Amino acid sequence: MDAILFAAIGLAGVIAGAGAVFMLTRSGANSVLRRAEADARRYQDEAEVRARALELDVEKRAIERRDAAEAQLREERRDLNAAERRLEQREAAIERRGEGLERGEQAVRDRTAALERAEREGEALRARIRTDLEQVAGMTGAEARQQLLDELDNELRDETARRVRVMEAAAKSEADARSRKVLATVMQRITSDVTAETTVTVVPIASDELKGRIIGREGRNIRAFEAATGCDLIIDDTPEAVTVSGFDPVRREIARVALARLIQDGRIQPTRIEAAVERARSEVDEMIENAGRQAIVDAEVTGLHPEIVKTLGKLRFRFSYGQNQLRHSIETSWLATALAHELGADVEICRLGGLLHDLGKAVDREMEGTHARLGADIARRFGVPREVVHCIEAHHEEVRPETTEAFIVIVADAISGSRPGARRESAEQYVKRLEALESIANSFDGVEQAFAVQAGREVRIVVRPEAVDDLGASRLARDVSKRIEETMQYPGEIRVTVVRETRATSIAH
Repeated sequence: MDAILFAAIGLAGVIAGAGAVFMLTRSGANSVLRRAEADARRYQDEAEVRARALELDVEKRAIERRDAAEAQLREERRDLNAAERRLEQREAAIERRGEGLERGEQAVRDRTAALERAEREGEALRARIRTDLEQVAGMTGAEARQQLLDELDNELRDETARRVRVMEAAAKSEADARSRKVLATVMQRITSDVTAETTVTVVPIASDELKGRIIGREGRNIRAFEAATGCDLIIDDTPEAVTVSGFDPVRREIARVALARLIQDGRIQPTRIEAAVERARSEVDEMIENAGRQAIVDAEVTGLHPEIVKTLGKLRFRFSYGQNQLRHSIETSWLATALAHELGADVEICRLGGLLHDLGKAVDREMEGTHARLGADIARRFGVPREVVHCIEAHHEEVRPETTEAFIVIVADAISGSRPGARRESAEQYVKRLEALESIANSFDGVEQAFAVQAGREVRIVVRPEAVDDLGASRLARDVSKRIEETMQYPGEIRVTVVRETRATSIAH
């Protein structure tokens, strides 16, 4: 019983404990449920808040996008309105331009009609004038045309005759082909240096302090120097240089040598100046003799009198149009020798005649007479052969040339003096002459370009082919040559060449 009792009591306890546990479990579940419901409500509230915030943000963005779209639309509408206004303005301008074109077309039509009326009136007037002229002249238009053609024929015959004369002269001058070949060969073989002519000589000095010593106290040194040399001493602001001026090249060379020696010595005073000038004169005389001896060696001439050699050496300091006369004499001797070899003349006479042909230029400033006659007298006085003397006195045809050798010397002298680069023309006069030739050619209608070539001996004219035909080119050449003959002075002949060129171009693809 006790066991049953204890068992019953234990079972009751278990039941009671289970009930208590159940009660406690139910109470906890309710509490948890309440907390869950609270959390759910809180989460729901937060979700609603977040959803509302998100909705508000989306709405805000939508509003901003709508505002931006509306602003862009307004901007596009403004641009569209501006484009419409510009289009309207352009249409208005086009309409105005169209009206102007219509007015211009009407003006052109009116002007065309007026020109047609004027042309008809002009034709009627020309007809009346032609009738009146025929009545006044007593001839018909055909007769006047025939008379004009006859005059043109006469002019053309005169032009033809003149051209024939020119061609005859050219044929005579160029008849002997062998002579042309000889001249060309000789001119190509012979060359020489050209020295520019000058009337002043510059003497370098070590420093400008020497200028005061050259001048001397109260100018006594410079006065003594000019009195001893016969040359002017120019002392200016040119740094480290003193200029010696004088027309006589020999005296100028003496002055240069003396001044250089005085500057080198440093002791400049009147007595030393006179001694230096005398010594310089002796040196220059020796230079002249050496130049004469070297000239006869270069020309391969022997047997000349010493006085002729000395006189020939003076040509070292003589110039003509920029050409040194001693070099010119040697070159003329070479040319004459070559021509004599080619033509079968006396070579030695031509050689010596070419060397001595300008001998008189060494003394023509000291004696009266032309240099040809003075040179012939000097050569005759010192036993030069008569044939050579004749070449000297006839080389400028003051005496009529009678021998082949005399003509050869004349030709050699002309070649040496006229070859390109031998002598100088005034640059200003040369340029003015070429400009005048080109301006005369450019003054004619139809000329596209004009060039003065070959040192002004030819005018080359390029014409526009659409403005000048072949006959017009011939007339243009004749008219330009006549204008040059009437308005200009020139030596020799000037050739007028008219070039008319047509070109056709096509491209192959």
